[in-house]
This record gives sequence, structure tokens and C-alpha cells, in this order.
Amino acid sequence: MDLEQLERRLRAVEDIEAIKKLKAKYCAACDDQYDADAIAALFTEDAVWDGGNFGVHRGREAIRTFFQGAAEIFPFALHQVMNPLIEVDGDTATGQWYLFQPCTLGEHNQALWLAAKYAEEYVRSGQEWQFKSLKVNAEFLTPFEEGWAKKPFFGQ
Repeated sequence: MDLEQLERRLRAVEDIEAIKKLKAKYCAACDDQYDADAIAALFTEDAVWDGGNFGVHRGREAIRTFFQGAAEIFPFALHQVMNPLIEVDGDTATGQWYLFQPCTLGEHNQALWLAAKYAEEYVRSGQEWQFKSLKVNAEFLTPFEEGWAKKPFFGQ
């Protein structure tokens, strides 16, 4: 292996770690009462956030607006993400993650479990990576006391 190949491999590892840090910042901002400004700053101007039943929000400002009200939907959330599969191709990348999240719903603070898969696209903006798109594919959203085996989706 020559020096150029080694530099490319190192760059790929650094890019993957930077994307993991981006995801960690997103989760931390969500768990901080859905800090809309901090979340929006992680997305490109033309990004898309697709939350399934929570809507599709196009553009940084639409994403910010959505998250300004998210703490009313989920007053408590603890995003636990795992199993990242990140593929870097120059200044773009894709990622898949699993989410397991204890949370509470609405003014009555009903305890829920949420499990989902994230599908994401990233772009390098200067020296930083940002989300180009983030899609949440829910596997279940279920009351804590009933669990996902009895009631995979809240309200069913």
C-alpha cells in the first residue's frame, strides 16, 4: 500500500467518524427539548426531513419550523442510535441507522417505545458534513405498558 492509498483510507475513516458525530449532534439536540435551531443547523438549505406520519419537511426553515413544535408532541425523548452503515463517496455519503427510543407523548406524558430505521444522505459542506435528507421509517410506536408484541402502533 502506498502513501496515497493510505491517505484515502484515512480520509474515509475520518469522514465516517465525522458523520457519526453529526448524527450524535442531531440526537443530542432532539433530546434537548428538540432544539430547533441546533437541529436546523445540521441540515443543508435544501434538505428534506421525512418523518412518515409526522410529515415531510423540505428546506432548512421548514425543518426548523417543524422542530419548534416537536417538544409538544414528545416532551421527553432519548434517541439511542446504533448499527451505523455509512458509505462515503467523495463529498457525498449515505447512512442507515437503527433507533430505539423511550419517549413520552403529549401533555399527558404517556410513556411509549419507538423503534425505527433511519435512511440518510449527507454532503460535505466546507469541512463539515450535513444532512441532505433524513427519513425515519417507524417499526413500532407502542405504549410502554402494552409493548410492541401486543400493540405495534399506538392508536390501533
